[in-house]
Amino acid sequence: MNLRDLHYLVTLADLRHFSKAAEACHVSQPTLSTQIRKLESELEVQLVERAPRKVMLTPIGEEIVERARHILRDAEQLKQHAKKRRDPASGMLRLGLFPTLAPYLLPHVVPQIRTRYPHLALQLFEEKTADILRMLQQGKLDAGILALPLPDDTLQYRILFEEPFVLAVPSGHPLANKRNIKTEDLRSSSLLLLEEGHCMRDHALEVCQMAGAHEEMDFHATSMETLRQMVAANAGITLMPTLAVKPPIAQTDNVIIRTFSPPAPKRVIAMCWRKSSANESFMDNFADLFSTLDAGLLIPENSREIAA
Repeated sequence: MNLRDLHYLVTLADLRHFSKAAEACHVSQPTLSTQIRKLESELEVQLVERAPRKVMLTPIGEEIVERARHILRDAEQLKQHAKKRRDPASGMLRLGLFPTLAPYLLPHVVPQIRTRYPHLALQLFEEKTADILRMLQQGKLDAGILALPLPDDTLQYRILFEEPFVLAVPSGHPLANKRNIKTEDLRSSSLLLLEEGHCMRDHALEVCQMAGAHEEMDFHATSMETLRQMVAANAGITLMPTLAVKPPIAQTDNVIIRTFSPPAPKRVIAMCWRKSSANESFMDNFADLFSTLDAGLLIPENSREIAA
């Protein structure tokens, strides 16, 4: 048994397809299939059910795959620990961010990362929160930038900043004529929200509950940009994070941004990593780059003056 064979098995479990798993592992399909059979022979159990156009794991196969994930993660941490001991700012850092933050935050911090850590290979993953948490546990990510709270006590985190929400409305909407919005102004309103799985949806639902508003049940967006365009098309109103309406994001025609009066709804953004990580001291330094954003980027502003 070796780490390579365990990697083949885990990849096959993830993709459920021999050809795709072989391609992902950069080997031929017969090679991968042979190594899986050798692993089964050594363990004296069947790990995979082979059927035309279908690959399933046996019950014991599922258990072995989970153990293999831990072994591979520990082995990778061992290599990373040795490498970081030599030079903490070299090598690769795999960072996960969720979709309602990544495109709006990264343009402001990546140039600084390149300047401060020129030898760091930064690999970025834009995934939903649940997927980032899973990838952290599987060792596929070194760190994640997520919104608190985190439902995982095996992770430690550092708060980076607080990001207020703003209200996006069409220009003809009654709330477009208010300079500042109170949460109670949303009472009985119907808000456009993202689909299940987005943490921004959960935050918006909290605001709806607090304000006595409700979600628009006939439409669930797949992205923040879809929500923006739906507002522009007079389809409704929505909440947006402040960074999503700041330059270099261009203002959208017929979308008016209105700020909330204090206390404004907000989300708390943090960087998290495994408590067992070998990169703990470097992670804290790396987080500095995300926690020192220009203060103006996190101050919400109305998109235009109210008409007289």
